[in-house]
Amino acid sequence: MAVINCPNCKKKISDKAKSCSHCEIDLTTVDASQMASMKKLSKINQSQNLMNHSFIAMLLFCGGFLFLYWQDAQQGTWQYYMSIGSAVIGFIWYIATRVRLLMLKYRN
Repeated sequence: MAVINCPNCKKKISDKAKSCSHCEIDLTTVDASQMASMKKLSKINQSQNLMNHSFIAMLLFCGGFLFLYWQDAQQGTWQYYMSIGSAVIGFIWYIATRVRLLMLKYRN
């Protein structure tokens, strides 16, 4: 008996199982075209999830800078450190997410 990944939810299941215990998909009726369709849908969902993360990171980055300049935060105050920290975290998160998107795109 071997452990494989479910083609739908990607969780570990037995290769002898007739259906996935996590997502309840019937594995006896799944053919190659349905498997390809599930893989494509999974890749699209993962890409959309990463795009959402990218958008949130950009909001964090822009929000930090906008707060810094609109509120005229003085150096040494907690507002200054929070806005700089927000901008730095947002920038790093954005770059990391874009790299992950590129890796997802070129993996196939």
